Amino acid sequence: MINEQIRDREVRLISKDGEQLGIMSAREAYRRAQEAELDLVKIAPGAKPPVCKIIDYGKYKYELTRKEKEAKKKQKIVEVKEVRLSPNIDTNDLNTKVNNARKFITKGNKVKVTLRFRGREMAHVQQSKHILDDFAKQLEEVASVEKPAKLEGRNMSMVLTVKR
Repeated sequence: MINEQIRDREVRLISKDGEQLGIMSAREAYRRAQEAELDLVKIAPGAKPPVCKIIDYGKYKYELTRKEKEAKKKQKIVEVKEVRLSPNIDTNDLNTKVNNARKFITKGNKVKVTLRFRGREMAHVQQSKHILDDFAKQLEEVASVEKPAKLEGRNMSMVLTVKR
């Protein structure tokens, strides 16, 4: 809220230099802002009484957007990479998949390991769970299990993350 939009009875006023001018009526605060040829901006509406500051509103808005952009730059987006396996996978193929997953995890991504069952393979779901357990065991030194193996329809999946 700025200038005439501020309808509070009393506000705590801060000058453009950052010094506190005390608690006064919103009209008086607005008059002082006009004298300084600046805007009266409500900074902390939740405080009792609300805190208002005499500043240039355009400059204030620009500073806020710049801070948001800086915060966005520092964020790290964690992707979820998927590694698909089948119940009758060979050991060398499994090792290749483990190495791929290791690369993803060292880059900081999460890895979703999916074991897909097709046709009659659904009859041997419990015997195939050891494949996911072996997969997690081989990546023990770099990854930890975030979500343990769980059967969802025709897929059994688990999620691995970077070990802290």
